[in-house]
Amino acid sequence: MDEDALAEELRQSIGELVRAVRVVDTMPPGEAAALGFLDRLGPMTTADLAHRRRVTHQSAAKSVKELLNAGLVRTEPHPGDGRKLLLHITGDGRARLQRERDRRAGTLDAAIRDVFTPEEREQLRACVPLLSRLTAHLTGD
Repeated sequence: MDEDALAEELRQSIGELVRAVRVVDTMPPGEAAALGFLDRLGPMTTADLAHRRRVTHQSAAKSVKELLNAGLVRTEPHPGDGRKLLLHITGDGRARLQRERDRRAGTLDAAIRDVFTPEEREQLRACVPLLSRLTAHLTGD
């Protein structure tokens, strides 16, 4: 298999896997993504979220509005620029995000146990650091 074919097969397979796991989600992907960034990276502005998610400011603002209305995020004035607001994940937001993560992980864990032998699960485990390194390269992290 040449490198181009490997890249395309990996892209397609990972995309299908992500979509299959998202079937159990109970919140829109944009809102879950925003909560995830706030949880992992700490407070940020709506513009920062839009940049991180690689979406328009308008799209990020829509997700933020829903999260604010649900009490999953809160705002405070930006310390360096009074015209901006910093978004913080709330305790309720963190709990909701954890439920989403647990649901996804449980679904994936059950499928892994159903589909793979113990030896194949070890092969899969060995691939995780490689995929993480690839993701870090692509995202610049």
